[in-house]
Amino acid sequence: MPRYKASVSYDGTDFCGWQAQKQDLPTVQGTIEQALFTWLREEITISGCGRTDSGVHARGYCFHFDTEATVDNAVYKLNALLPTSIAIEQVVPTTSDFHARFDATSRSYEFRIHTTKDPFKNRFSYRYYGSLEIEKLQECLDVISSYQAFFPFCKSKTDVKTMDCDIREAQWMSEGEGNYVMRITADRFLRGMIRLIVGACINYNKGKLAIADIKKSLDVQSLLSTSYSVPACGLCLMDIKYPEK
Repeated sequence: MPRYKASVSYDGTDFCGWQAQKQDLPTVQGTIEQALFTWLREEITISGCGRTDSGVHARGYCFHFDTEATVDNAVYKLNALLPTSIAIEQVVPTTSDFHARFDATSRSYEFRIHTTKDPFKNRFSYRYYGSLEIEKLQECLDVISSYQAFFPFCKSKTDVKTMDCDIREAQWMSEGEGNYVMRITADRFLRGMIRLIVGACINYNKGKLAIADIKKSLDVQSLLSTSYSVPACGLCLMDIKYPEK
C-alpha cells in the first residue's frame, strides 16, 4: 500500500497532546484523522514522530499514513478541513518502510520564557515572575546535558526500556531584555524531560537546587529533592532530522 510522509505545524494550546485518546478529547492526531476521513471517506490511522504533551506546540512535526486513495492536492484539501491551529505543510510519497518515529535521528525543541507582562506571548512562552541570570541557567544545563541517563527528568509511570538520551546541543540564549529561550537537541527525549530540565535550571537560578544535588541525582539515577515541571505553553518542537536517502 502506498505510504505518504507529511509535515504539520500546530498550536497545541487547545489540544490534549498529539496522541489520539480513547476518551472523546481533542488531540492533534485525532483531528487530522477526522479530516482525512471526511476527505477520503476512509478510516486512516496516522503515525507521528513522537508524542507532544497537552499544550505543547510543534513546527514541522512529521507523520506518515498509508492509503490506496488518490491524494492529489492534499495540502489544500486537508487545510480546508482543519482548524486554524493546525496547518499541513507538505504531503509527499515515501518508501513503504519509512517510519516517522523510528527513522528519526534527532529532535530539536525550544522553550521560551518571558519575565515581563505581554499578552501577545502567553500562548507560546512561559511568563516567569522573577529575575533570571542566563549564566546560571547555562551552568545548570551544561551539567545536566553532560549525562547519558535521565531518570530524574522523566515523569513517573513512564513505560520505557531505557532512560538513556544522547543530548547533542543544549543552550540558553537571551532574546532581548526579559526574554529567554532554551534550545535542546537529542536523539530522543523522555516524557516530560524538557520541562523538568527547564524547571531545574530555574530552581538552580533561585537557589532551591545546588549543582551538587543535581549531580548526585543523576549519578545514582534518583529523583531530585525539588522538582518543577514548567508549563507546556513555552515548549515547541522545532525540527526533526531523518537520514538522507
